[in-house]
Amino acid sequence: MFASDLEKHELIDFLTESPTKEIFHHQNQEEYLHAIGKVSLAVKKFLNHNQKPFSGVTPAQLRPLFDAVEFEKTHDNYDSLLKEVEQLYTNHAVAFHHPAYIAHLNCPIVIPAVAAEVMISSINSSIDTWDQSAGGTLIEQKLIEWTCDQIGYSKKADGIFTSGGTQSNLMGLLLARDHYATTVLNHNIKLNGLPAEASKFRIFVSEKAHFSIQKNASLLGLGEKSVIKIKTDRSFRMNMVLLEDAIKREIAQGNIPIAVVGTAGTTDFGNVDPLKELAAISKKYNTWFHIDAAYGCGLLLTDKYRSLLNGIELAHSVTVDYHKSFFQPVSSSGFLVNDQKYFNLITHHADYLNPKDHDDDGLPNQVNKSIQTTRRFDALKLWFTLRMMGRDKLGEYFNTIIETAAQIAERLQADSDFELMNESDISALVFRYRPKIVATNVCAMNQYIKKAMFNEGKALVAGTKINQQFYLKFTLLNPLTTLSDIENIIKIIKKHGNEYVRLNLASADFRRN
Repeated sequence: MFASDLEKHELIDFLTESPTKEIFHHQNQEEYLHAIGKVSLAVKKFLNHNQKPFSGVTPAQLRPLFDAVEFEKTHDNYDSLLKEVEQLYTNHAVAFHHPAYIAHLNCPIVIPAVAAEVMISSINSSIDTWDQSAGGTLIEQKLIEWTCDQIGYSKKADGIFTSGGTQSNLMGLLLARDHYATTVLNHNIKLNGLPAEASKFRIFVSEKAHFSIQKNASLLGLGEKSVIKIKTDRSFRMNMVLLEDAIKREIAQGNIPIAVVGTAGTTDFGNVDPLKELAAISKKYNTWFHIDAAYGCGLLLTDKYRSLLNGIELAHSVTVDYHKSFFQPVSSSGFLVNDQKYFNLITHHADYLNPKDHDDDGLPNQVNKSIQTTRRFDALKLWFTLRMMGRDKLGEYFNTIIETAAQIAERLQADSDFELMNESDISALVFRYRPKIVATNVCAMNQYIKKAMFNEGKALVAGTKINQQFYLKFTLLNPLTTLSDIENIIKIIKKHGNEYVRLNLASADFRRN
């Protein structure tokens, strides 16, 4: 006799080819282990195959392969599926872990965090309410508490994991907007929408701040016009005199300063705005003080360079990106506030999800602090990392990055063929190839170099513009990248630069003939 109909159904499934064998379930463990094993081998192949950061593939080369895919036809086994994915993706995926990848703010990831990803995606917890992820909720809260402590916040502080720096910056500006409206105008934006005065709200940022500040201002209904960009000093840090002048000017014009945003690690230069001075000006004019430390949050890990963040503890809110500077897989970021009461500005209670009586019963629902509802358990990756490696080991990695960048800066300064634009607090160096003996269009030559390097794939660098002039950029977030790797990249840069000169000389000779 069967104990239940469920057991009878399970036995039938076991004795026959189960129609539900693909569902993650206790009876399908072998299928799960088989699939994970196959994928792990495919990742191993990716590591062995990618001996350079990029294959150089073009959209025109890949699109015909995608055009041939028919979703009506499925694969019979994982080997066949992974062969297809290899052709379409893994053979051409950019290898951020490669020492010759020094383009954007993409870090190599640590293996404990990768292990956590398997558990996160398999168990698939949603960290919005206690009844969906009890232990997960407390793990996230413990890591938020730890991060707040690293910042120097008091016990009143709180935070939430987010999808990335853009979302965290959005939350910072959202709270700045609503806090001003509530405390000064006695106007509840959550209930009543934007007040008439919102068209006069102004947010002050460095001209080198992340583009998400402007983007988020527009999403919040304030318009890009609300963002006042302040010129930087010669070190590409926000100029304090110009900031205060701008605030006074906006007030004189009848506008309303609601926020000052400092950047701890600019995308282009890796420099940190003077945070203590920013805090003092923000306090003087009674504005919200937000710090975008998406890049510079790695300084929290290192006692050697932690002083660069002095003043971060004075901010109302802070953005951190663990997936930039804590060597975590995407996505893994955080938004922190110095007082948990500010989250009341965005809390909404739904009877079917997080009713008000949950608060009375002491049930912690993370959705009360988030602009997301369903949310991955990304905090587990950082938990695995800290519990296996610890803060100090991560800090050693970040020290290495900073010190290698300083050595590279010296190397570029010593080479008369290069023009270095900055010294970085962290690890971003802006420069261009400019051989003195060659008379050519320097911007066009460096654009050619970047494009040629991308197409070749042996080394990847970024590019940016300063005063409408094009420059190359090294962004180091890989402790495996050495000065020897950089020497090879410099050779590649010079090779393509010299190619450009030869092509242009040949073209000039052709035109003369």
